[in-house]
Amino acid sequence: MRLYSLASGSSGNCTYVEPEDGGRGILIDAGISMKRIREGLENQNINIENVLAIFVTHEHADHISGLGPVVRKYGIPVYSTKGTIDYILESGKCGKLDESHFNIIVPDEEIEIDGIKVTPFRISHDAADPVGYRCYSGGKNIAVATDIGVCNEYIFNYLKECDAILLEANHDISMLQAGPYPYSLKLRILGNEGHLSNDKCAEFVKRLAHYKLKNLILGHLSNDNNYPELAYQTVKNELQLECDTHDIPMLDMCVAKRSGPTPPVVI
Repeated sequence: MRLYSLASGSSGNCTYVEPEDGGRGILIDAGISMKRIREGLENQNINIENVLAIFVTHEHADHISGLGPVVRKYGIPVYSTKGTIDYILESGKCGKLDESHFNIIVPDEEIEIDGIKVTPFRISHDAADPVGYRCYSGGKNIAVATDIGVCNEYIFNYLKECDAILLEANHDISMLQAGPYPYSLKLRILGNEGHLSNDKCAEFVKRLAHYKLKNLILGHLSNDNNYPELAYQTVKNELQLECDTHDIPMLDMCVAKRSGPTPPVVI
């Protein structure tokens, strides 16, 4: 399988997942412009017309800003939860879109798209009905898990089966607390329906390292409250201690670029 982040950050998110046999793939979110999606795919010799479906995690602008133009031009079907779809259609934030383009999915119920088995799982975030996604093909699992306020056992049980994960490391707590954001926004980000900090991400990764996980992409970094090097080093330091203590291998780890493509992970 191939996990390819076209962009991952507070200003836009879009990920391409390709099956084990290298066939046609799916997008998870379309939070960047159609032009950037098309160019990002072409960077890996992928034609946007080969995208089978777009799976939307939730309705915030950094996950759906490019959805309307892409669906209107290419007619790609959209899959998401009922709450998310209702919000998109009723708010008009994606422009005029016909209901026929949308397909309702249910958390914990698997759906297969041309050889890729996709299972949505609930996440804790301040949105209508948000989910993350685990994708399976050819004996391998990958997941996209961002915009998570709480890493609970339910999410852990989905991610522990994964060979590769795009996992949120949104902010450094000290940077956020000392930064210019309004107090209410700081509370939102730090809350149980907000975002995962570098430290919380590191704690979660330490547990996952004892299972199947081999490749980790740190994603959805804040432009104002984090640095790629800081997120990487925070997680690496905690993971190194765990590996040294329990004699488990280090992960292959990188940080997704906020505003451009990141070299794909192939498993």
